[in-house]
Amino acid sequence: MKIKFSFKEFLILTVSSAIVAVAVYFFMLPSKVTVGSASALALVISNFIPLPVSVITFLMNAFLLIIAYLLIGPEFGIKTIYTSLVMPCFMGLYEILFPNFQSITQDPLLDVICYILVVGIGIAMLFSCNASSGGLDIVAKLMNKFLGMDVGKAMSLSGMLVALSSALCYDTKTVVLSVLGTYFGGIIVDYFIFGLNIKRRVCIISPKFDEILSYILHDLHSGATIYEGTGAYNNQVRREIITIVDKQEYRRLMDYVKSIDPSAFITVYSVQEISYIPKK
Repeated sequence: MKIKFSFKEFLILTVSSAIVAVAVYFFMLPSKVTVGSASALALVISNFIPLPVSVITFLMNAFLLIIAYLLIGPEFGIKTIYTSLVMPCFMGLYEILFPNFQSITQDPLLDVICYILVVGIGIAMLFSCNASSGGLDIVAKLMNKFLGMDVGKAMSLSGMLVALSSALCYDTKTVVLSVLGTYFGGIIVDYFIFGLNIKRRVCIISPKFDEILSYILHDLHSGATIYEGTGAYNNQVRREIITIVDKQEYRRLMDYVKSIDPSAFITVYSVQEISYIPKK
């Protein structure tokens, strides 16, 4: 198990854990909507056990980490262990600083929306450091190993079960909001993790080949790959430029190409991840 990480990673993990705790304490708990997470399950359990949600979350995460270590091994790493335990500590701090906190919006639906957005930012920051908030991630890993279930499906199933558990102590409206919040929360988290990093793979065939290539290399300061292909209709050999650009570069590139060759043949693909394999 890797036990070292940089001060920058430590700072990001701490801040992101505090952000997730903000989402839970200031938006989820006042609304009583159990958007699928370990903290949501702790909220339900707190109706039957006279302990603060922060304490239940801490104990639950610690228990799951021990079970995962014994049954799976130390593959979660020190980062997930750290965030799993420090996040409920931040919740406990908020309970001390803001006791009996009431909803800011006074509307459960708005609380759920705010929770989804704020927790999405926190989890995306954790993901950038190759960590998670623990909780249901651990449950999903256990389901994957012993039930053979895909991790993504296991996460969705466990989240929905937590959302449905709100039926044990809350009304129908809260249950429906919990299920919908869990579903859309997953979409928003995916957007924050993947959507902000989406790039575009642009393929261009144009008689203005040299001008477009020069613009990509010297104005956008991006790289490009050149392929030669033969048209099936007239057997004419043409060169194709392929480049990967971000959203702003894409718009600039499209404006430039349209300005010098409105009839250029262009295909565009979304690219969610770019990996480089280091030389051995």
